[in-house]
Amino acid sequence: MTKGTASISRRALLGAFAATALTAAPTFSKAAGFLRNAGDIRRIRMYSARTGEHLDMIYWIEGEYLRDSLSEISHFFRDWRTDEVKTVDLRTIDIMAASHSLMEVDEPYLLLSGYRTPATNSMLRSKSRAVARNSLHMQGQAADLRLATRSVNQMASAAESCRAGGVGRYSGSNFVHMDCGDLRHWGA
Repeated sequence: MTKGTASISRRALLGAFAATALTAAPTFSKAAGFLRNAGDIRRIRMYSARTGEHLDMIYWIEGEYLRDSLSEISHFFRDWRTDEVKTVDLRTIDIMAASHSLMEVDEPYLLLSGYRTPATNSMLRSKSRAVARNSLHMQGQAADLRLATRSVNQMASAAESCRAGGVGRYSGSNFVHMDCGDLRHWGA
């Protein structure tokens, strides 16, 4: 944490975030715009079945991203096959956090795929036509996510309402792709 925020307890931060949660549907055109109205705190919650790791991280306070938190998020997003880490694009984190907040869910995201090395992406592409040759996963700009308590359509609708990147519905595999690339959507 930066100087001046060290005296704020994690419990106080979480309480402040909970007190500012929005219940109305968003009318904002960008995820960051929506999050500005969620209070002075941004939070992301995820777990990985592949690594057994859990992440519950406040990564932004009062207009500033927290460098240590972002490093932990990037480590969590690493290619679990190689342990290679790439910095996750802040816009992707914001889209995920805004979508999560819109769904009013306490459940953390299950991260199915974050960063992928080119070798991992190539291997996955050889097994599935659904894997893009120039996937934004290789740039640290995409995540494949699942929630047990929300449908693919609910998750995708929340992400699409942010109007901040790409959203893919993968109903057959029960996950949603979110990225900070061009505004687009696909899948059923």
